Amino acid sequence: MKMVIRNLLRRKTRTLLTLLGISVGVAAIIGLGTMAEGLDAGYDSMLSGSNADLVLSQPDVMDISMSSVEAEIANELEAMPEVEEVSGMLQGFMQAEASPVFFIFGYSEDSFILDRFNIIRGTGLYDRAAQQGKGKPVILGSAAAESFKKDVGDSIRLGSSTYRVVGIYQTGQSFEDGGSVLPLEEAQILLGKSRQVSLFYIRLKDNAERESVQSRVERRWPDLTLSSTSEYADQQVMGDFMKVYVWVIAGLAIVLGGVGMANAQLMAVFERTREIGVLRAVGWTRKRVLRMILLEALVVSVIGGLLGIGLGWLFLVISSDFMALFGTSSTNIGIDLIIQAVVTVLLLGLAGGLYPAMRAANLQPIEALRYEGGTAGEHVRRLPFGGMALQSLWQRALRTSLTLVVIGLTVGAIMALEATLRGTAQSMTELARGADAEIMVRQAEIADTSMSAIDQRLTSKIQALPEVANVSGLIFTATMLPDTGGFLIIQGYSPHEQAIQRFNIVEGEGLSGNHQVIIGRSIAESMNKGPGDTLEISGNRYRVTGVYESGIGWEDAGCVMTLRDGQSFVGRPRKVTMLAVRVSDPSQAEAVVEKINAIDPQLHAALAGEFVEQMPDMESSDAMMTGISMLTIIVGGLGVMNTMLMAVVERTREIGVLRALGWRRRAVLKMILKEAFLLGILGGLVGIAIAFLLVGAIKMAPMVGDVFNVIWELSVFTRAIGVALALALVGGLYPAYRATRLLPVEALRYE
Repeated sequence: MKMVIRNLLRRKTRTLLTLLGISVGVAAIIGLGTMAEGLDAGYDSMLSGSNADLVLSQPDVMDISMSSVEAEIANELEAMPEVEEVSGMLQGFMQAEASPVFFIFGYSEDSFILDRFNIIRGTGLYDRAAQQGKGKPVILGSAAAESFKKDVGDSIRLGSSTYRVVGIYQTGQSFEDGGSVLPLEEAQILLGKSRQVSLFYIRLKDNAERESVQSRVERRWPDLTLSSTSEYADQQVMGDFMKVYVWVIAGLAIVLGGVGMANAQLMAVFERTREIGVLRAVGWTRKRVLRMILLEALVVSVIGGLLGIGLGWLFLVISSDFMALFGTSSTNIGIDLIIQAVVTVLLLGLAGGLYPAMRAANLQPIEALRYEGGTAGEHVRRLPFGGMALQSLWQRALRTSLTLVVIGLTVGAIMALEATLRGTAQSMTELARGADAEIMVRQAEIADTSMSAIDQRLTSKIQALPEVANVSGLIFTATMLPDTGGFLIIQGYSPHEQAIQRFNIVEGEGLSGNHQVIIGRSIAESMNKGPGDTLEISGNRYRVTGVYESGIGWEDAGCVMTLRDGQSFVGRPRKVTMLAVRVSDPSQAEAVVEKINAIDPQLHAALAGEFVEQMPDMESSDAMMTGISMLTIIVGGLGVMNTMLMAVVERTREIGVLRALGWRRRAVLKMILKEAFLLGILGGLVGIAIAFLLVGAIKMAPMVGDVFNVIWELSVFTRAIGVALALALVGGLYPAYRATRLLPVEALRYE
């Protein structure tokens, strides 16, 4: 072990770069993984902490916030002889102050759930003092109050409405303590769900009567689902989606770190070829040499993993105010997450160190002792074309290949993501263009487009504008398909509106009434459905009247129902998600946008071509892409730097000869940077190929590939080459500078 540590310390810069590359990936696992697990644990603790026996909700929804159940059902539930208490709960999320996402919970005054909200300052939500004061009351969780720096008596803006903080509560559950509680009716208004709740908590007089209640509920409300709190918590998929996102980012960083590890260890073997020859000559067996190199790789991996855990913890500390809103903090790092990170880096060490270790073990002592550096004793191969930079990369083909993989994965991942996001944006824009709309309208200050709820009464006000020719409302949401494991995008249109005409019916006929759907070609083929069949969506049955093709991937993998059915499905009667506005004179569209925004502060209108860029979903996606890009560029840049630094170390004597022959420092700097930029260009080309492979693999995935639309624009390729050259600059600058600082005499004596 002493020799292993000494060998690593002899090459401090290379070891440090490798450690940093590994630690960034581990930090992503710890930081983002803790956030995803915090959301999962928050739902578990919220549901289990309710002390309810059963939960009644809409089936197959993607999140509690998307579930809608008629609030009037409470009366019938309470009348059942087996039921002791019933409490409706409405959950959603909005923008609040500087936070893009803030959770809101709505409870009625007689809810038994309110007993667990321990008021530590101020008054309870329904206390007389809270009701008699000015402004609409809200109580904040202690974590939310600390994050927003609010106290009793302060005001807080939720969406486009302002509320007065009447109390600060604690439940002991991080997720709820990072949110707020409103009176149920106020939450219904804020979230646009009049007379709706997300679910009902049910407390039984005797748990042995559960089966009786189950059968009674199934007969009375066949479109709803009854489950225990633990079963319902397991059905939530939002945390699972976040975990997939986490592992995509962390996995990419780990792969890049693994390639960097293999590169570093391989260079260590090349550099120590003569040393390994001496060890073999004095009696070291191949197994012992193999073990030494593998142990070095494992030590670097473990130290990098520990450093990554520390960086992940630091990330949680720095972003503690934001993380608190998701029920996450630096104290929530689970032991299972740490175990995952440690196992990952151990596998990384084995994968990155195995080939270099095998190569070292197979070195012949005599050949190793004669090694003079550069190619491990191999015959020097030269290309019949190309200058010194290309020849240098070719002579070190293995190292060059590994570096190209690092750059290619970095560039390819960024390209694939950007092309997919652009495709999604264009598809959403086509939604407006297909409806011949120049303007699109959504609710202002929402955290997600699915949360948009525009009162249909505002439609008549917009229609009354003299420049407006037509206004069409639409519902936009998504749900799970348990039979296929995928998700279904749902749109709701009035059957007689102009906007629905853009769906080209290729089989059957269009919508003529409620309880009907037309389905996209992709979903029709995957589910083997056609005109006349029945499609069950979240417990509701609809008759398929036709199959359409729109030319938009995610639409062809979805369905369209009537506007009224859509409003009922999302629990927003007389509300729409968006409005498509046609104007008589398109040249007046900008002026009409200003007029619509002046009608009501809850409206956000934009030109159809600009609407998608301003959607909160796309802003979140852009932020996600920025995070992935920064992460991959950092890790990829470290990999390139490691390679170029080894090129300088390996060619120390060569650089000494060039300096002795009269090469100036500027010429040496130019030579090394030229190699780095050549690596960048070649890596960019490899990245383009990897991007096409990644997108092709996604397209082949059942129920997922059909949803994605990809746009390959010139700017995507230009950015790819730009990122590759940026990686080359980041990775080559310090090694090039180090090469210029070499003294000729010292360089010539280098062994």
